[in-house]
Amino acid sequence: MQLIALRTLRLFWRKHPQAEKPLRFWHELVSASEWRGPADVKDMFGSAVDVLGNNRVVFDIAGNKYRLVARISYRFKCVQIKFVGTHREYDDIDAETIR
Repeated sequence: MQLIALRTLRLFWRKHPQAEKPLRFWHELVSASEWRGPADVKDMFGSAVDVLGNNRVVFDIAGNKYRLVARISYRFKCVQIKFVGTHREYDDIDAETIR
């Protein structure tokens, strides 16, 4: 999958250095994947993922310490990061509408 907005991850781990390793690992897994649908994402991440409407997925990162919201275009094999933040920051957003 092609990942859009890697810069978003870099900016986040500059503020939260302990997030760098788990986010890099997530990036490696996603980049090497070829998901055809939400079931493929669930198969890879299991309970550490919530599938929402509008092709959005919420990933639990580092044992749910961080949350990452992505919009996935399965047809174009593209993952666009919409949000990355602490669990507390995630509680303040609407994952289905965040831009």
